[in-house]
Amino acid sequence: MTRLEFLELIEIKRNELIKIVSKNGLNSQITIVYSQELDILLNQYNQLFLKQIG
Repeated sequence: MTRLEFLELIEIKRNELIKIVSKNGLNSQITIVYSQELDILLNQYNQLFLKQIG
């Protein structure tokens, strides 16, 4: 997966999370799941693309 594809995937997950929060609130179980999925994607991105620079 390219860097751009990964960033697009992160943006899609972020937008999904925003919709879930507006519908279900910050403390709902589904919000927590989506937030954790976004965290995983962000951590993977950092490991794959940002640690190579440093």
